[in-house]
Amino acid sequence: MRIFRIAMAQMNATVGDLEGNVRAIVKWIKEAKKAKADLIAFPELAVTGYPPEDLLLMPRFLELNRRALDEVVSHCRAIAAVVGYVGQGASSESKLKEPITVPAARYEVHNAAAVIADQRLVTSYYKRYLPNYGVFDESRYFCPGRGIPVIVLNGTTVGVNICEDIWLPEGPHRAQAAAGAEVIVNINASPFHLAKGRFREQMLATRARDNGVIVTYTNMVGGQDELVFDGNSLILDQAGEVLVRGKAFEEDLLVVDLDVAAVGRSRIPHARKRWLGQAKTRTERIVVSGAYTPRRGAPILPGGARVLEPLEEVYSALVLGVRDYVRKNRFRRVLIGLSGGVDSSLTAAIAVDALGGKNVLGVLMPSPHTSRESREDATELARRLRIETRTIPITRIFKAYLQSLSEVFQGRRPDATEENIQARIRGNLMMALSNKFGYLVLTTGNKSEMSVGYATLYGDMAGGFAVIKDVPKTMVYELARLRNRGGAAAVIPKRVLDKAPSAELKPDQRDEDSLPPYPLLDPILQAHVEEDRSLDEIVRMGFDRETVSKVITMVDRSEYKRRQAPIGIKITHRAFGKDRRMPITNQYRNV
Repeated sequence: MRIFRIAMAQMNATVGDLEGNVRAIVKWIKEAKKAKADLIAFPELAVTGYPPEDLLLMPRFLELNRRALDEVVSHCRAIAAVVGYVGQGASSESKLKEPITVPAARYEVHNAAAVIADQRLVTSYYKRYLPNYGVFDESRYFCPGRGIPVIVLNGTTVGVNICEDIWLPEGPHRAQAAAGAEVIVNINASPFHLAKGRFREQMLATRARDNGVIVTYTNMVGGQDELVFDGNSLILDQAGEVLVRGKAFEEDLLVVDLDVAAVGRSRIPHARKRWLGQAKTRTERIVVSGAYTPRRGAPILPGGARVLEPLEEVYSALVLGVRDYVRKNRFRRVLIGLSGGVDSSLTAAIAVDALGGKNVLGVLMPSPHTSRESREDATELARRLRIETRTIPITRIFKAYLQSLSEVFQGRRPDATEENIQARIRGNLMMALSNKFGYLVLTTGNKSEMSVGYATLYGDMAGGFAVIKDVPKTMVYELARLRNRGGAAAVIPKRVLDKAPSAELKPDQRDEDSLPPYPLLDPILQAHVEEDRSLDEIVRMGFDRETVSKVITMVDRSEYKRRQAPIGIKITHRAFGKDRRMPITNQYRNV
């Protein structure tokens, strides 16, 4: 039996924190050396964090990135490593002995994987397929790679590639397998959205089977602005069976012994000829240690973490997204306006799970239309979550506004203006508390409301981070019930889940006075916003034409609001923001 021991560091990198990222990389390298790994793989752009966006246009940032890689190289003694960084130059990085200090415009910039062994940069692989859809803008920054190296380490032939490269059936993994690669090391910064993990695993299983190789998939973990990276790193054998699975939404170090001799046995001659015939791209074979050194001691057998259910994944993503946004942007505490409704209740529960109750302040701001039940529910929620609260009634402030505006509003009946004034008073108070104490305001609007503009600019939309911005209202209820099942006792009062949703900005107000019922609204929004279906297509799905037309019109007319909203955590296939970029001034209507 010929064994190749691989380590995979599922690390939480921070964009721009080159020193901190290098410290983390070096720490994981030391752990892998203790485990006597032949190779340790790190995520895509582990040195810089992902995505670095327009930092890549700054020559000094690129220079410091290269210096950071040099520091990593100096720590790779008696172990090989694959490390994501930003490469420069059209030719192999192995020819560059000094950091690049001249303007970046004179060089090609690449999304690169450094292959390091014996304290030297052996070679670099440059990502060939650059995603330029959804949240990805890689073609804005990077040039596609050309070379395809395979590396021999301890007698095992390894192919290295990056993220998108393995999603295409004819990607570089095929040429690497044809050139004799027994193990494919694919490094990633693949952001989470609902159901992506299952599709990703199916794709990787297909690549492993079709190419007769062991596939290792090292993914980043952590929150970066609106993105959350879920970890869930994988190793699949040459038959496409999962050998080991990394933790979901947590840092992890996986160390596994791979039976690479079994790869050769599985490659029957006629299949080998087929692979060779289909590989049209030339590869470069680089031998680091060609002779195999047998291992002593007990083998490290595959294991792994459990697979989370879809709602568990979403909740975990929201918790991690809040924790990292607060931590990485150096806030200490957060503020949440508690209304007694399900949105603010879920947001508060997520914040407590992310940051601890002592770092969450709930603010109750009752108005003339706030019901006794809502005040009681908000207070009870805070008690169960063990968070501090402050109560600032807004009735006197609201009356002062009405008095100040009475002359100019004379002769006009009350309408949404008076409702929005209450929301804006609350937004003003929340931002005042934020300014005074340095706390981050978490807004509580959901995706259903944001889609149709059922929110107040500079009111309930005022804040620094929108936790459930991409969570449809029907899923808000599902997540709240999940959270109640997850602890020793329910934290969200039952009445919050049972009562009809209301903004409580006028007497006897209900959301359904202005909107279709959420179980009807949410599938229409999914079809229009996430799937780009036309009015006729949605009607053919069984929905009323007038209702669909109204919803589409509300979505289209609310783009200007969404453009001014705080960023929030992406959990669906298509979130507002980077995923969906519609012009505000726009006469086209998809009706």
